[in-house]
Amino acid sequence: MSAGLIILVLLGLGALGFFLGRRRSLAAAGGDSRRLHSLPRYHGQSALLFTVVPALLLMFAWLLVQPLLVDARVSAGLAQADLPPGASQTLLMADVRRVSDGIGRVVAAGRMTETQVGALNAGQTDVRALLAQVGVALGAEVRPEVFEAAKDHRALSQTGRNAMTVAVLALALAGLAVSLSRIRADYRARNVYERFVMALLVLASLVAVLTTVGIVLSLVFETLNFFERYPALDFFFGTVWNPQFRGGSDLGILPLLWGTLYISFIALLVAVPIGLMAAIYLSEYASRRVRTVAKPLIEILAGIPTIVYGLFALVTVGPMLRDWFAQPLGLGNSSSSVMTAGIVMGIMIIPFVSSLSDDIINAVPQSLRDGSLGLGATPSETIRQVVLPAALPGVVGAILLAASRAIGETMIVVMGAGAAAKLDLNPFEAMTTVTVKIVSQLTGDTEFASAETLVAFALGLTLFVITLGLNVLALYIVRKYREQYE
Repeated sequence: MSAGLIILVLLGLGALGFFLGRRRSLAAAGGDSRRLHSLPRYHGQSALLFTVVPALLLMFAWLLVQPLLVDARVSAGLAQADLPPGASQTLLMADVRRVSDGIGRVVAAGRMTETQVGALNAGQTDVRALLAQVGVALGAEVRPEVFEAAKDHRALSQTGRNAMTVAVLALALAGLAVSLSRIRADYRARNVYERFVMALLVLASLVAVLTTVGIVLSLVFETLNFFERYPALDFFFGTVWNPQFRGGSDLGILPLLWGTLYISFIALLVAVPIGLMAAIYLSEYASRRVRTVAKPLIEILAGIPTIVYGLFALVTVGPMLRDWFAQPLGLGNSSSSVMTAGIVMGIMIIPFVSSLSDDIINAVPQSLRDGSLGLGATPSETIRQVVLPAALPGVVGAILLAASRAIGETMIVVMGAGAAAKLDLNPFEAMTTVTVKIVSQLTGDTEFASAETLVAFALGLTLFVITLGLNVLALYIVRKYREQYE
């Protein structure tokens, strides 16, 4: 039974538990709900939660753990097989999963029975044709060991799904029976229901924390694995980025960091002055009619897909900068450059600065403005010397959000700045960023255990640490000025 069908069955059992719980509570009170400690709906909701929630948690945990166990068992059997020298275990397991999924699709489509699947072997000519019909493309001949491992993988997965179905439904029925057996006139169903809901709220609040912890731990472990294969000093202080999957790679991060910071700096030079001045105009000078039209128009920029900005950089901004500035000044002949990506990225993040700064400036108490104007200051002096300093903590936060958005951008850099990793001061030269190289190192059918692939995790962790440092600095500034103006 599929996961979706199991969820539907659980919801049906939960609805049944709700109505049975209500009916049983009224029966326990002799039909008079006033004799109950809790309203009948709390008894029904308690039965519903005890029926559905534990079973769902078990199903989700099973779905997370089962693939790991199946892969580990199949991989152990594959490691003992007589494979050709130099065969990659990671790539072989990818082929195993692909063939296993293809066999499952063939059976689901009705082109083959389970008995026929058991009799298949990798040498049959119709095997590849069957897999191709369900969208499984195999670039090389399927080894017999891989094909047998794929059949074992599918059999174990099918057995696990069947066991999961039985275990989940049994737990749901047990929860339903236990919840119904506890219903009495003095049963505190409301307290139980509220504690259950509180536990669910706590669990939901932990999702973000646990997700962050999981991301950081995955980066740390894979980064340590990378540094076992490549010297850390060469990574952090190397000035050459030249990955070669056949060996002899130079994986220095400095050219990538330079490109990231250079492009982000130009983007902030474009976005911060324009966004901040737009925010000041909208909050302090614009009429209500102008504000209702101008602010949504500015915020439209945030909704444009980054691929559209990339095309704009590639087709319009890049050639314009090349023809008007780079070639006449003798600074370059390429339309892909740091300046191209920086300007377009700056346009993209203008709404992050303007909208947030506008809301923050509007949040400054009107009494500060009135006091400044009452002392004889002009509106311009009031904005410069009172409003902006009071709003500075929030403005710093808006700039930090824009900087984080610029540092993490990929598509605009790919199409506007190119992919050249180098250290150069010329803003009209092509460069690249950390995020672009993370994508390129993890793209394609490559050996995952190689240093050239694992370097993506080291790049990601380095970028994470840099962003965290920016957040700590911004928090210090915000707290310092907040104490001054509170």
